[in-house]
Amino acid sequence: EKVFSAGADLKERMKMNRGEVLEFLDSFRDLCFLIESIEIPTIALLNGDAYGGGLELALCCDLRFISSQAKIGLTETKLGIIPGAGGTQRLPRLIGLSRAKELIFSARRISAEDSFRFGIVNEIFPQGSFGQNVVERISEIVNSAPIAVRQAKKSIEAGFDQTLEIGISIERENYLRTLDSKDRNEALLAFKEKRQAQFTGE
Repeated sequence: EKVFSAGADLKERMKMNRGEVLEFLDSFRDLCFLIESIEIPTIALLNGDAYGGGLELALCCDLRFISSQAKIGLTETKLGIIPGAGGTQRLPRLIGLSRAKELIFSARRISAEDSFRFGIVNEIFPQGSFGQNVVERISEIVNSAPIAVRQAKKSIEAGFDQTLEIGISIERENYLRTLDSKDRNEALLAFKEKRQAQFTGE
């Protein structure tokens, strides 16, 4: 079983032969694809520095929250390599080509504030209240209807690289899958009764 760590021991990495490096990268790539295939929202919690592979793992998630003291970066070019687990592909798709090139070429380690300004993370929380703030944000998602959240994620991802017309068709298909759910009926009833909906994921 492979362990993926932003702080991987460079001495151990130096001992790897070419085949071992490729095996490691294949395993890392498969893990990233697995994270991206999860139907429910995935959230990376960056309560410490995340460089190289640590940031690449975070880029696989739907949302990223960072503590105010943390720094991040794709620092591989300073080690004579490039991001090898999707960083050169996911970062440009997230923040745009020019900014991603700048960060990858320079291997710059950026602050929480810059990571938010560049659009890499969704929100910054104070380090002292990081856990509490994260729980509050996650509860906002958890309190939404599970089927609706899953179908929204499918709709966003499937339509992202399509034309607007195709994207709207994908949205309609996913919308229709929510219509007959018990959660939708519960939401309508709760609205009528002026109470919080109790969703069951059915």
